[in-house]
Amino acid sequence: MANEAIVARIIEVLEQAGEQNNIDIVDVEVVGATKNPTIRVRIDHLDPKAESITLDDVAAHTGWIGDCIDQIDPFSTSFTLEVSSPGLSRPLRRAKDFTRFAGATVALSTNAHEGRRRFTGELIGMEHENVVILCDGERYEFALEDINRCTIKPDFDFTSSSSKKK
Repeated sequence: MANEAIVARIIEVLEQAGEQNNIDIVDVEVVGATKNPTIRVRIDHLDPKAESITLDDVAAHTGWIGDCIDQIDPFSTSFTLEVSSPGLSRPLRRAKDFTRFAGATVALSTNAHEGRRRFTGELIGMEHENVVILCDGERYEFALEDINRCTIKPDFDFTSSSSKKK
């Protein structure tokens, strides 16, 4: 089974179990050597209004996540499981993610075969089943299946008019 198929199967199984555990499966990646791959699972609370997921929350949910992956046995060899919060550079992969984080600055790469492939700009959201961003003063639309990766770009500019010396 190719990595994309393995990731899709893991996401499918974890999303079903995640709903029962009030957990949103934000993203799954398989990285590293084929002899001992690492499965990275990023989770958050299912309720978008809940406070950020904590390290204790992550630890509490790691067990059932590992059990679900063990049940589908995606590799003939052993693997390492890493479960974490989405972090500041949260990956966006579903229509609901692009709607929820409208207004955020994102870095998007497309799997287009010609032309520009990387875009950084303001996420407008979903329109007509397409992801819309403003980049360099221009509007771009992407079908979900044409997006290779999209992450929120954290803003580390902590200066504000009230903190500047007068």
